[in-house]
Amino acid sequence: MILFATATLIPIPLILIAAFSGGVWALTAPLYMTVVTAVLDEWVDRVTPATSGAEFPVANALSTTIALGQFAIIAATVFALTSDLAVPAKIGVFIAAGLYIGQVGNSNAHELIHRSSRFLRHLGKWAYISVLFGHHTSAHVLVHHIHVGTKNDPNTSRLNESFYRFFGRAWRGSVRKSYAAETKRMVRAGKPKWSHPFVTYIGGAIAMVCIAGAIGGAAGIGAYLALAFFAQIQLMLSDYVQHYGLTRMVDDAGKPEPIAAKHSWNSPHWFSSALMLNAPRHSDHHVSPMTIYPALQLPDAPMLPRSLPVMACVALVPPLWRRVMNPRVAKWQETAL
Repeated sequence: MILFATATLIPIPLILIAAFSGGVWALTAPLYMTVVTAVLDEWVDRVTPATSGAEFPVANALSTTIALGQFAIIAATVFALTSDLAVPAKIGVFIAAGLYIGQVGNSNAHELIHRSSRFLRHLGKWAYISVLFGHHTSAHVLVHHIHVGTKNDPNTSRLNESFYRFFGRAWRGSVRKSYAAETKRMVRAGKPKWSHPFVTYIGGAIAMVCIAGAIGGAAGIGAYLALAFFAQIQLMLSDYVQHYGLTRMVDDAGKPEPIAAKHSWNSPHWFSSALMLNAPRHSDHHVSPMTIYPALQLPDAPMLPRSLPVMACVALVPPLWRRVMNPRVAKWQETAL
């Protein structure tokens, strides 16, 4: 757990100091999230082994700390962007905070909403609400995990679909389908309409906007909306990269084959995996959703040619992305036949 804690917690003080002091800290924080991570991934040839169940309580404590750190980073960033910091410092803080929330915070919230503890699940929900993405709490569990690799899953990216087209389709589709799934559950359980999860998602989002306004006025609201959107892009890039072009076979009755390791892209790169709480070990997560992140394995499964953050950057250039990934998709689809 030392590796996970070191990788994920170092950026929190760097970003917070940068938000209030600027200067070299505003350069150090984004460099850690980009250059340092990429260099360590490429220069250190290692694969971190899965750890034992004895460390799971520590893993939950780390996830709680990261979530609380995310809330602090959002508030500090809104303050920094509406303060008298120099413009270059504001840019550095914004980039570092957006990358941290979108990559580490998202991976952490994803872990929390799968926990058996009600407190941890709610903490993960609020981590998503804090970036105006509360619906993902429902969409991920009730839609994505059930329908991944099929046309019924909005967050499965399709072959030759650009990230930009995917972003709009997946955003709208996940809201619509998660709302329908939660409404169905509410009716089946006989619960009142006011207890619908989307009441919390929307109400929480309004509360977050109000807090941003209290910190920085109208400018604070604008800064917060920009930060939330940047974080959402990081989250959606992860989904896009990790499922691009990989589909499940469907029988004549319309039933898809069982979810297997071949239905997600993975990355063995050690440091970015630690930074993202083993989210790049995505196949094992889909096969065993309740497995906590230190125990995730790297099975015989589709592997990305570079780390997940690097491939997310490649995805922003559709012609390059297709040139790199389409042959790899074809190889795995042939294997699946």
